[in-house]
Amino acid sequence: MVPLLDLARQYQSLQPEIDAAVLKLLASGQYVVPSGAHPVVTQFEDAAAQTLGVKHAIGVANGTDALLISLRALGIRPGDEVITTTFSFIATAEVVSLLGAMPVFVDIDPDTFNLAPSLIEAAITPRTRAIIPVHLFGHPAPMQEINAIAQRHGLRVLEDAAQAWGARMDLDGVTQSCGALGDMATFSFFPSKNLGACGEGGLITTNDDALAEKVRTLRAHGQRRRYVHDEIGYNSRLHAIQAAILNIKLPHAEAWNDARRANAAHYAQSFAGLPLTVPVERKGARHVYHQYTLRSPQRDKICEALTAAKAGWAIYYPVCLHQQPVYESLGYRVGQFPIAERAAQEVFSLPIFPELRADELEAVAIAVRAGCTR
Repeated sequence: MVPLLDLARQYQSLQPEIDAAVLKLLASGQYVVPSGAHPVVTQFEDAAAQTLGVKHAIGVANGTDALLISLRALGIRPGDEVITTTFSFIATAEVVSLLGAMPVFVDIDPDTFNLAPSLIEAAITPRTRAIIPVHLFGHPAPMQEINAIAQRHGLRVLEDAAQAWGARMDLDGVTQSCGALGDMATFSFFPSKNLGACGEGGLITTNDDALAEKVRTLRAHGQRRRYVHDEIGYNSRLHAIQAAILNIKLPHAEAWNDARRANAAHYAQSFAGLPLTVPVERKGARHVYHQYTLRSPQRDKICEALTAAKAGWAIYYPVCLHQQPVYESLGYRVGQFPIAERAAQEVFSLPIFPELRADELEAVAIAVRAGCTR
């Protein structure tokens, strides 16, 4: 049996260090700092900022809160519009709606599944305030084009980098990390992510001092001084236990991404000549394969073969955001975003986690080949 994901393997590889860090924190008796600036959290924030090449990295409770608080910091208000992709996890659009603003969906690039920049300007109206590109599955979105559009129209750019820890791209002739490419960026440390906690966690990054100060205030009930609340905020601190675990994992993240890339290369070689569309890596981009997502009109047959071989697989995402029941009132119609809708009918993802063994990779490849020949 080949699991889609086995988190226990990663924990076991670092168990002595993780256990020691967690036990040390438990023994300290200091679990929460009201401002969110627990020493262990600050240690992780500083290391994350250095790794990503940003001025500020601010821990929050989870990736969804990271998006929500970032939009608040950017001044998104009821009645505003925020342009984003229709092919993503619901949180990308959900946070816009939670603020009383409207998500405006745009179709995707068929190869990378990322927001198609050529379609953005047609979606801009006088109420548009921001763009949220998603670095989907770990492939950087086309940030140079997106930033240029935002600059022309006076819009803010918030990167949803939940799936892209360690992804990089060439921007203006310099290789930069996802998380350092817009006005702000957000990460999730959900356990399955490339850098995952043992529970929930999130991060907000920016090079803007004022935005960083706003985020630190919002994550701690809107207070800059203890018991003095300047605005309505959130209880969204990164838990110290999760930060302690992330401090142990962070130095290994690059090697884990290298292993994901090696697994992806093995798959690509194994699938050469098959009637499949394998993931691409645009020139100047470093894909970190949070998911290894293929597409095929014969998806059902291939997934049946994977199931028969006891090999894990999943579909991300079977329903586009504009087709979700919660967004029926926005009036989008079937066929309005044909590339994303077709992708939802064809995509499937294979095991790609860094601890996969060579025999497991080959077992998955054999199953996929068997499904293609049925």
